[in-house]
Amino acid sequence: MHTMLHLDVFLAQWTVAYGAWVYLILFAIVYAETGLVVCPFLPGDSLLFAVGALCAIEGSALNYLNVWIVLFIAAFLGDNTNYQVGLRIGERIAHVNNSFFFNRKNLHKAQEFYKKYGSFAVVFARFMPIVRTFAPFTAGLAKMPYLRFITFSLVASVTWISLFLTTGFYFGNLPVVKKNFHLVIFAVIILSLLPIVIGVIKNSWAERKAKV
Repeated sequence: MHTMLHLDVFLAQWTVAYGAWVYLILFAIVYAETGLVVCPFLPGDSLLFAVGALCAIEGSALNYLNVWIVLFIAAFLGDNTNYQVGLRIGERIAHVNNSFFFNRKNLHKAQEFYKKYGSFAVVFARFMPIVRTFAPFTAGLAKMPYLRFITFSLVASVTWISLFLTTGFYFGNLPVVKKNFHLVIFAVIILSLLPIVIGVIKNSWAERKAKV
């Protein structure tokens, strides 16, 4: 959590320490967060915002266009990897007991989300931490037609990367934002989790009403 709330500091340090290799680090983080069901804890929205802010700094080693391309490829490939895993061995994984790396409750949330929104769940889930890690897996598990999945995944990846990266680029270096960067990142995390929280509250309320 400390790293996530101070991503601007850590990213700047990584850029100085690793130079162009930081592109590979960013690729790996976004690919793992979107492509591996065991990595829902990795930063997504907050990372994109912080990277966008770093790109806007004059003299930064990170170029906005290069970062956009790298992260788009990472997100798109991650989605497709997750889909293929869900399609090919999803049934076996879905019955694995809870562990530190795999939480069946998160999978069930993603499945309910998919049932509710259908193919559009691939796009909507992209903006929801944890759910976006399980959504492509669930789409594969449900055997969504691959061409349809590719189309929605493409839209989701472009929209997600563009929104958060560009927002960070234009607003991340405003004096008030830089001074309170950890609070801004915290707000991004909270806003991203809000749909999940609302969904949990609605389900709890519905269950209580059903028992009455």
